[in-house]
Amino acid sequence: MLELRKKDFNCITSYALENISSINVDKLKPLFNKLPVDPYLAGNYRFRRLSHFKISGNSIIKLPHRPFYQARQYNPLLGNLVREYPELDDELIQLEDFQRIILEFFEFCKVCSTYKEVAVHQIRITASSEQIGEPAPEGIHKDGVDMICIFSVNRERIEGGETHLYKSKDDSPVLNKILNPGEMLVFSDKEFFHFTSAINAIALEGGVRDVFVLTCPGLIPSKEN
Repeated sequence: MLELRKKDFNCITSYALENISSINVDKLKPLFNKLPVDPYLAGNYRFRRLSHFKISGNSIIKLPHRPFYQARQYNPLLGNLVREYPELDDELIQLEDFQRIILEFFEFCKVCSTYKEVAVHQIRITASSEQIGEPAPEGIHKDGVDMICIFSVNRERIEGGETHLYKSKDDSPVLNKILNPGEMLVFSDKEFFHFTSAINAIALEGGVRDVFVLTCPGLIPSKEN
């Protein structure tokens, strides 16, 4: 049974923040050690994979590979650039705990979007004594989708990484929250801007922040790109 309660969720004014206790993040953590570096971002501190899925009932169907694209109005750092990321590992996709994250998120998508597609970004941000890690180097932004979910899998040897939601870039945030492992934040990208602050390592061996970012729908290049 899906845990997230959408009864009082309002697509315009609400966001949802819950701890999904039935998802065993310890099963997910090792698969972040296999992520390749994001070649589009300087500093080699972001690691990333991306896959797209169609939801049919309680079934999750993996879609063919396709590139990722955001217009510059949404991403001033990497906008108007067609990006290619490796697909998620089959080992991860087959895990029941991973599939449950998608289905939990899709319950909200059904309320606030007509799309039946979910993109899943698997992202690790690292920090060391020499370099901070920036989960959102583009600053306060929207992604250009209907719905967004951030699911926290792991935080090790770091401080920072606080997620903010804003109704306007010029306003104070309506949410300031460090997402702990097992916590899921869901919100409408049409109604909220979002941002996550930099992370700093608090140990000599460095630190990591591992999350899944899910969007409904995914983003693809237009025919002009």
